[in-house]
Amino acid sequence: MTQTVPLRVATRGSRLARWQAQRIVELLDAPAELVVIATEGDRRTDVPIHLLGGTGVFVKEVQAAVLDGRADLAVHSAKDLPSETPPGLVLAAIPERADPRDALVGCPLDALPHGARVGTGAVRRRAQLAHARPDLEFGELRGNLDTRLARASDYDAVVVAVAALQRLQLQPDELHPLDPALMLPQVAQGALAVECRADDPRALDALARIDATAIHREVAAERAFLGAIGGGCNLPCGALARTIADGSLVLDVLLANLDGSTVLRELFHGTVDETAADLGARAGRGILDEHGGSALLLELGR
Repeated sequence: MTQTVPLRVATRGSRLARWQAQRIVELLDAPAELVVIATEGDRRTDVPIHLLGGTGVFVKEVQAAVLDGRADLAVHSAKDLPSETPPGLVLAAIPERADPRDALVGCPLDALPHGARVGTGAVRRRAQLAHARPDLEFGELRGNLDTRLARASDYDAVVVAVAALQRLQLQPDELHPLDPALMLPQVAQGALAVECRADDPRALDALARIDATAIHREVAAERAFLGAIGGGCNLPCGALARTIADGSLVLDVLLANLDGSTVLRELFHGTVDETAADLGARAGRGILDEHGGSALLLELGR
């Protein structure tokens, strides 16, 4: 009897990343083994993400392991992926998405005292919180989820992703989710993404069976918006798509300046015959050309 060769699944080494990789293995229901990869973002925890070059610092080395044959699949938090997939790889599955919201740990937003210090390294989060509360001050916060929660006492509140808490079954005493109307999530936040080589039929077939078509389509629209504005972790932007009753998409997008004094936010409605990528690209062009985004990018040095 022929024994099935295990699929090699590349992942970062954090507790959350390992959970995500194991979740994909569970969904695949096939023999698999983890290939743990250290990324630049993991090694340089003393440097703000936006100064490391933004999107891609947590995924490049994991993608390289698939491209050079050390692994068959790469599992990511979809929000960490650049808007463009490297040549030779394909984003083959987005199997599920948890709660995409951000949350404050420590104190609700409306109860924070004047001049309160909030811990977050994300320019998107800082800009939107500053827009809602210009009095707030911010401190840098890096590291894995456990590290950030351990530092919550250093601030009046810290910002974390609800999905990460859910996946690790962490329940801080003072957890206050932020409505997307106030804090638009990062592109693809809460979604899992799996890449494989474009010429690997075994991996492509396995991943096709676990792909969630509707979620993949929503995330594709958000990623297309990100690509259209040239964004990443070093740009204060966000997007959240949802599928409505007729099967079309609605895409909520945002672009801001760093201090939150200017926030451009628009809702774009797709049509039933418009692709997700086309809607995202249209939203990007709209925010840039019709709503002042191009001038804002110049202000941001882009």
